Amino acid sequence: MNPDAKVLSRRQFLAAVGTAVAVTALPPGGFAAGPDAGKNRPNFVFIFADDLGWGDLGCYGNRQIKTPNLDELAAKGMLFTQFYVNGSVCSPSRTAIMTGQFPARHKVHGHFATAQQNAARGMPNWLDPNVHTVTRLLQRAGYATGHFGKWHLGSGQGAPGPGDYGIEKHCTANSSGPELEGQNDPYFRANSTAQIVDKTIDFIESNRDKSFYVNVWTLLPHATLHPTDEQMKPYQRYAPAGVPYKGAKQIYYASVSDLDRQIGRLIRRIDELGLAENTVIAFSSDNGPEDFDIGNAVHSGIGNTGPFRGRKRSIYEGGVRMPFIVRWPGHTPAGRVDDTSILTAVDWLPTVCSLAGARLPDDLNPDGQDVSQAILGKPVQRTQPLLWQWRFRVAGDMAHKSPMLAIREGKWKLLMNPDRSRVELYDIPADPTELDNVAGQHPDVVKGLSQTLLKWHDTLPPGPVEDAAGSNAYPWPKGR
Repeated sequence: MNPDAKVLSRRQFLAAVGTAVAVTALPPGGFAAGPDAGKNRPNFVFIFADDLGWGDLGCYGNRQIKTPNLDELAAKGMLFTQFYVNGSVCSPSRTAIMTGQFPARHKVHGHFATAQQNAARGMPNWLDPNVHTVTRLLQRAGYATGHFGKWHLGSGQGAPGPGDYGIEKHCTANSSGPELEGQNDPYFRANSTAQIVDKTIDFIESNRDKSFYVNVWTLLPHATLHPTDEQMKPYQRYAPAGVPYKGAKQIYYASVSDLDRQIGRLIRRIDELGLAENTVIAFSSDNGPEDFDIGNAVHSGIGNTGPFRGRKRSIYEGGVRMPFIVRWPGHTPAGRVDDTSILTAVDWLPTVCSLAGARLPDDLNPDGQDVSQAILGKPVQRTQPLLWQWRFRVAGDMAHKSPMLAIREGKWKLLMNPDRSRVELYDIPADPTELDNVAGQHPDVVKGLSQTLLKWHDTLPPGPVEDAAGSNAYPWPKGR
């Protein structure tokens, strides 16, 4: 680990989840992208972890899990504390990254499963291959494009493969294209990140003299976790004494540390190839950590959401507020913590296209905005609200199970059911834990935000089985 690598101090940690810290102005000589930029156009490496929590990294305040490589990435780049994904499970979040649009617009309400399950939830069997994607737009702009690791945007009979979305080179899981090797091995998931990184390095080495874009979507730390004995050795102190099984902390921490180790190997190779100053590396996670009471995670479901309420399958902060780290030497200020800018996954496509000089199609209508100035060190103000739909509500929701709909605009976040059976309003900078519902004290704010939210909800495709509250009665398959 670089000795200059930093983690959030207690003061920074509290600032990161609530109040603002000072940031300096954008340094002179910022990058100017355009269609004539040629080889000066940046490369992009987007690393997407699976079910990693906001509080699982050392640079976000974790003091138990060893993540020296991601901590160093943050020390040499920027760490954002208010980055949101646009779904609380896998496939919706990935749809948002790829399309720049809220996933509900594409009927992607939950994870892609069997055809029967998809139909019961009002979903297609895969993301429409005719939609605009960040990979296709950059491919048309002359970029080499790759995708290695998880796909989960549709698979099975008749499903298009990643190549149908503007991706030239790919090897994936949960897809209909060429798949990662050894999936029947009990240690496949434990060793999957190494395989994903190997293939990514091969792609980068083959395209080092071109502009390239590559998705690196890991399978970790999604359950079921089965780390090797070697991976668990650093966490032996968490093994239960006198019993033949491993402890949940040992299993989960070992998995996250190996994820970190392999990402470090990828970053080092990029640097060795002399590509660091022309490569944007971004890291995030698709949704909050898994619940401990889900069948495939009962032995390891202890991911950390930081101070936030909610986990996976929740649109409270813990389910959708994720780590986001960006390194771009010479462009992104090193060691900067931005807790002012509110960024989101649908911003990725317009931001990447802006930096690459790739024109957005007139019919794209992105839900995100170009936040490249934030990556260059200048905080941005949102011009569009963030909107979420999670339609699979069940009776007897626990405290971390959220209402169906949510909107974040400015400091306010409103969560509600369509029939107003639950209405919750939170001042996020003042109450990032979402424990103090102030809806009763701010009826005008509730009225304005609910009108915007319900108007958006009315534009979405209806579910096949919705009750008066707008809740789909179909129980979502667990463990995904």
